[in-house]
Amino acid sequence: MAHTDIATRTYNHGWRLDPIVRSLLDTDFYKLLMLQLIWRRHRDLPVTFSMINRSRSVRLADIVDEGELRAQLDHARTLAFTNRELIWLAGNTFYGKTQMFAPDFIAWLRDFRLPAYELSRRDGQYDLSFHGPWTHTTMWEIPALAIVNELRTRAVLRGQGRFALDVLYARAKAKLWEKVERLRALPDLAISDFGTRRRHSFLWQRWCVEALKEGLGPAVLGTSNVLLAMEGDLEAIGTNAHELPMVAAALARDDAELRAAPYRVLDEWRQAYGGNLLIVLPDAFGTRAFLNDAPDWVADWTGFRPDSAPPIEGGEEIIAWWKRKGVDPRGKLLVFSDGMDIASIEAAHRHFHGRVRMSFGWGTNLTNDFRGCLPGGGEALDPLSLVCKVTEAAGRPAVKLSDNPEKATGDPAEIARYLRVFGEAGRTAQPVSV
Repeated sequence: MAHTDIATRTYNHGWRLDPIVRSLLDTDFYKLLMLQLIWRRHRDLPVTFSMINRSRSVRLADIVDEGELRAQLDHARTLAFTNRELIWLAGNTFYGKTQMFAPDFIAWLRDFRLPAYELSRRDGQYDLSFHGPWTHTTMWEIPALAIVNELRTRAVLRGQGRFALDVLYARAKAKLWEKVERLRALPDLAISDFGTRRRHSFLWQRWCVEALKEGLGPAVLGTSNVLLAMEGDLEAIGTNAHELPMVAAALARDDAELRAAPYRVLDEWRQAYGGNLLIVLPDAFGTRAFLNDAPDWVADWTGFRPDSAPPIEGGEEIIAWWKRKGVDPRGKLLVFSDGMDIASIEAAHRHFHGRVRMSFGWGTNLTNDFRGCLPGGGEALDPLSLVCKVTEAAGRPAVKLSDNPEKATGDPAEIARYLRVFGEAGRTAQPVSV
């Protein structure tokens, strides 16, 4: 990858439109894996995604210009997969498997375009939603979040002088490199970039990935960003996300089907994929409830990604469950990825090293940690907790409970119903920073 002077590039925004998303591969790998499954099994299902700003004190609609936002979203809708991108997807090896993506799916991708969006303003926030077939709306999640986050970055930095920008990026680079130096001290470290959705900018994410490669070498497993993986000859990393059980649960006709929904999704996944892609995401409706009712075959999967429970507590609960199932945790994998930063990575690594295999997905705090870097001070560049979630499937409301009640999404009446079915056990409120 060619090195870019980010400060100069930021200072010289002189184009009518400087596109933030320039490729449909500028997304997370798990979106493509899930998309192939959705296309196979649920291609005509109508699903709505909506953007939610959990950092309510930041009035995004007062910061990001609506015209600029529409221009960026409209540009993303013009993008198509290129021949080079499709050849790479079809011919590359992912997770040790050749032809991960079937020829008929690759052929379908050739004509893929992002669908229309709905955008309005309310109480200082943007209401941004995507309605249509699940195969299409799912692909808006990552580019929409990346666009809004980078437009916010541009708005904050507009008017900053060249030297102020030099200082800003010098501070951010030094801050990241200090983290890299601390990570070098961790034996058997395995870490990946998971920072696409809430990055400071595309160029900054690329710089961060390059810094990780140089600073940590083979400890870097890869990046979740498919475009950066292709351009940087890296592994594309990712498995599945909450939207799968959320949609399955929304379609449930009664409480019994609702309770079984997370396992029905995993059964579909194991029929589609195997090996190291068999990673369980257990917290959509609470990890405790998931483990209590999980079929025995779940214990045969490669590992778990405890996403919203505190890393050590969540990891311990899963290890105890494996032991109850007669499984040796030392052969299993825990993937920690929820708001991880240097201190929590160090703490989890120290706690679990030698007891279980570990990897870390380093997201927002890798690609958007500019806290304390802005010349003159202030929090205008602090990362937001911005998400884009399924809000409706086939006309029925979708819900995510999470292990952290502060991350719950959905209609309050539906949340109450889900809590009645799945219970509150193991859910602990924690502040949500990213």
